[in-house]
Amino acid sequence: MPWSSYLLIFAICVGTIIVFRVAPMFMLAGRDLPEPVAVMLGYIPVCAFAALVANDLFKPESFSAGPWAVLIPYLASIPVIVIARKTRSLALCIVVGVAAYALLLFAGRFLA
Repeated sequence: MPWSSYLLIFAICVGTIIVFRVAPMFMLAGRDLPEPVAVMLGYIPVCAFAALVANDLFKPESFSAGPWAVLIPYLASIPVIVIARKTRSLALCIVVGVAAYALLLFAGRFLA
């Protein structure tokens, strides 16, 4: 693929980022959003995180790998739910989830 194609793709990506991420910030700066809009926008991080978690919890192909492969995501989600309820920190939930998942994978090597 020639370099001009890469540059075109890069330019389109930059333009898309400016139009959909940067421009709304400048257009809404200093304005108060209506209450229903602010409430709905507050659900975006929760929905995005739930979509990411559900993608790992409900994989049909993991059932063919054995019971431990099915249980690891569910067991790793327990401390994430506790942290989410207490702190409401998305970053902390991600760190705790990755750590719990890694520990369970490590423990699974000894159990299997």
